[in-house]
Amino acid sequence: MITVLSGTRWAVRVAALAAVLLTGPAPVVAQMESDPDVVRILAYNVKHGLGMDGQVDLERIASVIRSLEPDIVTLQEIDSVTTRTGLEDQAARLGELTGMRALFGGFMDYRGGRYGMAMLSRYPVVEWENHRLPDGAEPRSALAARVELLRPGYGQAPQVVVVGVHLYANAEERLAQATRLVELFADEEAPVVLAGDFNSIPDSKVIRLLEDVGGWQRPAKEGQAFTFPSEIPDREIDFIMFRPGNRFVVREHRVVPETLASDHRPVLLELELLPADPDDSLERAP
Repeated sequence: MITVLSGTRWAVRVAALAAVLLTGPAPVVAQMESDPDVVRILAYNVKHGLGMDGQVDLERIASVIRSLEPDIVTLQEIDSVTTRTGLEDQAARLGELTGMRALFGGFMDYRGGRYGMAMLSRYPVVEWENHRLPDGAEPRSALAARVELLRPGYGQAPQVVVVGVHLYANAEERLAQATRLVELFADEEAPVVLAGDFNSIPDSKVIRLLEDVGGWQRPAKEGQAFTFPSEIPDREIDFIMFRPGNRFVVREHRVVPETLASDHRPVLLELELLPADPDDSLERAP
């Protein structure tokens, strides 16, 4: 069962109590001892920074991200040193602009560089891998990172696996990709979050497979749920899903009404991670 808490964000966040070495300039956001383990996840198909005004503007994308204060961001349609976007390493640039560690998972060679997905994280990344999925009209992958939620001063930091996805193209190909996702994470013991552009509507075979066979939960969004196209959205194809359901409390989940920066609207989900062992919550009580 999914528990949903409405209202404003109430966890107090502070700067990390000690420096943590990351590749990139990412400052680490941590929680005080009395805070629960909370993570804010953003899924955003940014269309290589191409806005609805026809301009490629990564600073605009970064501004949207910063305004939402996410801890982890999964980004779809990212260029890496392609001629289309001026040979810029878009993942690295967005990491610089947001102060987060950047990971890039390429699908394929494209216009002198690579094309794929990225992930940004404020939390330490323990390990990551770009898993190949069955090809559609284009090659696809799942960019997975094991992230450690900082709890300075007490206990072992819990870990969450976050998986960025961009399924493509027709229903049969997307179903094969979803099936592979279920297989890849079948034996994963840590909580797993899927986030990205699924190119599938809620009652599709793809989403039902991930829910019924994969065990991922898809919480309802607050308010308007459509994510594409950004100016006047008429379908919900971008999601953040998690498992197991009994390890999380949903504190905020909504589509961000951003209409200019990309052809998709971003999706924001704030989760509280519950202890795996019920006795652990007693140890953390004040």
